[in-house]
Amino acid sequence: MRALGGIEKKRDIGLKTHLGEAESSRQDHSHAHARRDGRHMRTEREPNEKDTHKLIVEVAERLFREIGFQKTTVADIARELHMSPANVYRFFAAKSEINEAVCMDLLGKIEAEAEKIAASRSTATQRIRNLIGSVEKTHHKQYMFDRKLHDLIEAAIAENWAIMRRHNERMAAILEQIIASGMASGEFPPGDAALAARLVNTACLRFSHPRLIVEFEEDTEPTLDQMIGFCLTALTRKPV
Repeated sequence: MRALGGIEKKRDIGLKTHLGEAESSRQDHSHAHARRDGRHMRTEREPNEKDTHKLIVEVAERLFREIGFQKTTVADIARELHMSPANVYRFFAAKSEINEAVCMDLLGKIEAEAEKIAASRSTATQRIRNLIGSVEKTHHKQYMFDRKLHDLIEAAIAENWAIMRRHNERMAAILEQIIASGMASGEFPPGDAALAARLVNTACLRFSHPRLIVEFEEDTEPTLDQMIGFCLTALTRKPV
């Protein structure tokens, strides 16, 4: 009888041990699933938040184009997106941040085209022509067909927004890179590429500054080609 009791006791112990392991295994498995599910939910949420941020900027740009950035309110943007203004403020702390985001998107397209021109295999002379011509074309097109977006860029310049300062620095760096490559290849005489880039930018400012485009709209000369020709002649001459 004692032997049978011992066997039963061992069976109980063994059963408890296996049940404990099984329970522990299920708990570990459940925790692992929870961790994976948590990571999956975060992964899904992150792209959605990025998409929402992008949608807000896209809708804001469309409204800015239609009624102007000053008249567009956060409530207008929220209404178009079928969300509450409070939800928009989850992504942008203030309306001014939306203004800057739209402006950054517009300027980013100009920078992308400029970088593409700088990386091309054309001569430095041709790349300078293409770069300045591309910038002038973009701003003039905005002035003619997207006047309200043109006003946004003008405000960014007039109010010295940080994104506009960064944009100007980036564009100057791209022009400097082209001039430096021309100096390195012997197309231009050696010199201060950074100073040369600032001088060319200043000379061509009326063709890229939104307000100056308006002020000099009726002036037939100098044309953009004449001004670029003047700058290229200066670049090919040795400094006095």
